[in-house]
Amino acid sequence: MKLIYAIVRNDNEDDVIAALNKEKYSVTKLATTGGFLRKGNITLMIGTDDDKVDHAIETIRKECGNSQNITVNMPYISGTSMVNYATMPMNVEVGGATIFVVNVDRFEKF
Repeated sequence: MKLIYAIVRNDNEDDVIAALNKEKYSVTKLATTGGFLRKGNITLMIGTDDDKVDHAIETIRKECGNSQNITVNMPYISGTSMVNYATMPMNVEVGGATIFVVNVDRFEKF
């Protein structure tokens, strides 16, 4: 048995969960916040048999699409004063999903 952790953007949450449920996967949703852009996202926990992992990941991929590059203005400090700051454009990758698959040594459901 495997446990899939899938981190997806809030924009894709409903579509991903609905698609996984349609394919008979049970999903647990955790609200999380991502690092660099501090944008809302969710982490899905999906327990499944080893032979169904690729199918589950492909289902997630279809709903999340591919990541894309966008340009955002990130603040940075110029000079020695914390008050003197400006912004600079920076290309960042958003979208898609980040997925981890881990082995499950034991599973019980009550």
